[in-house]
Amino acid sequence: MRVLVVGAGGHGRVVADVVLEAGLATELAFVDDRHAALSQSGPWPVVGTIAALPGLRDRYDAFALGIGSWQARSHVWQVLNRLGVRLLTAVHPRATVSRHARLGEGTVVCAGAVVVIGAELGRGCIVNTGATVDHDCRLADWVHVCPGAHLSGDVHVGQGSWIGAGSVVRQGIRIGESVTLGVGAACVRDLPAGVVAVGVPARAMRHD
Repeated sequence: MRVLVVGAGGHGRVVADVVLEAGLATELAFVDDRHAALSQSGPWPVVGTIAALPGLRDRYDAFALGIGSWQARSHVWQVLNRLGVRLLTAVHPRATVSRHARLGEGTVVCAGAVVVIGAELGRGCIVNTGATVDHDCRLADWVHVCPGAHLSGDVHVGQGSWIGAGSVVRQGIRIGESVTLGVGAACVRDLPAGVVAVGVPARAMRHD
C-alpha cells in the first residue's frame, strides 16, 4: 500500500517508521511545506507541499499525520477529510494496545507505549515512545502524550493538551483543553483549560 505522511520533520519520520513497522505500507513518501528546500527526509522522498495534497490524492492509498503541533494536525485532518481519503491509525508492533481500548482516526501509538482496557482516544492523538495511558482514560482530539509520560487510571485530558516527557498524572485527574504539562511534572490536582503547569507537584504558572 502506498502511504503519504503529512509532515517530514522528526515526528514525521517516527510516524513513517510506525507505519512501516506495522506493515501498513509498501511504499512511503512525505509532503511538507519545506519541500522547496527539502527533497528527502530519512530514506523517504518529499514529493510536495501540503497545498499539493489534492493533486496527490489519487497517487496514494492512505495518508498519515506526521505533525507535532495539534493545531496543524487539526488543520491537515480537515483538509484530508474534505478530500475523502483514508487516514491511518497506526500502532507500532512493539506497543501494547488493549483490544478493549478505542483509538480515534489518525491516532499514532509509538514503540514501547501502552494503552490499556477502557481507554478512549480521540482523533489525531499521539501516544509517544514509552508513554502509558491507563484504564478508563479519556483523551480528547489532538492530545499528545510525550515520551515516557504516564497517565494513571481515569484521567481525562482536553483537546489539544500536551503532556510533557517524563511527567506523571495521578488517577482521576481532569485536565482542560490546550494545557501544557511540563517535562517531568507530577500532576496531582485538576488543571483548568489553557494553563502551563510545571514542577513537583505541578502548579499552573500562566495561561497561554
